[in-house]
Amino acid sequence: MQKITPTLWFDDDAADAVDRYTTIFEDASTGSVGRYDEASAAASGRPEGSVMTIEFELEGRSFVALNGGPEFEFNPSISFIVNCPTAEAVDELWTELAADGETLMSLGSYPFSDRYGWVTDEFGVSWQLIHAPDVPERKLVPSLLFAGERCGQAEAAMAFYTSAFDDAEINEIARYGADQEPDEEGTVTFAEFTLAGQRFAAMDSTRAHDSAFNEAISFAVDCTDQEEVDYYWDALTADGGAEGQCGWLTDKYGVSWQVVPAGLTELLRDEDTARATRVTEAMLRMRKLDLEELRNVHAGTTGEEADV
Repeated sequence: MQKITPTLWFDDDAADAVDRYTTIFEDASTGSVGRYDEASAAASGRPEGSVMTIEFELEGRSFVALNGGPEFEFNPSISFIVNCPTAEAVDELWTELAADGETLMSLGSYPFSDRYGWVTDEFGVSWQLIHAPDVPERKLVPSLLFAGERCGQAEAAMAFYTSAFDDAEINEIARYGADQEPDEEGTVTFAEFTLAGQRFAAMDSTRAHDSAFNEAISFAVDCTDQEEVDYYWDALTADGGAEGQCGWLTDKYGVSWQVVPAGLTELLRDEDTARATRVTEAMLRMRKLDLEELRNVHAGTTGEEADV
């Protein structure tokens, strides 16, 4: 199972986006669909019975699409790099993803690649398409852009993340030189790092970007038990992070995470709607999720008061 799963927060078009993405990408599929129950609908203002989450896969990487309302908007602070084995594959994806979208870097030849382009699609999600002849098939890599007041923090952030996760390391770092103003010499022009065996990328940029991290894209950490929930919650909120509701948090660099215990989905999707509603109501009162308390609530037994 994938340890870290990107979650994309849409206003009300998650189903349209998933349908579009799973049509565009060759190795793609749609998984389970979660819907708003009475409690979550009342808390969010979403229609009861409407689509809340859709699980899907693109090129072997799992995602979740969430209909959460208009509170957050996508921006290029988190994008998805698509490494393509041929230049023709870059062009094909560009044609599909650029339709009704916005070009951030024109498709063309650059010093780092003979075929590259950066585009925001019709839903607002950003994609970097690059010819990577050393990869046998398409690979998707989430990329973090440290711009504005965050510029210069990419290297420290990678060190922070790789210290929190197992099977983690900084794989490579390319730095700006003295002749690449306005970017500062020594900051990160591009880097790749690994968390829980999964590849990520990071970049610094002083250039004008409307690119502050927000909850539009978060990363859900799948935890095997409460001990792991406690560990990742403490690790990712350390040194200035902020606790959110329902297992969400923001780390000290502004990136959003969800720390989720195994078994939660089964509790929330119980066919016994009364049990599922009790779990939802309890979860909505929590910050860090307490699996034992949620199980007690599900069973109708008396547990300890939720961590609110």
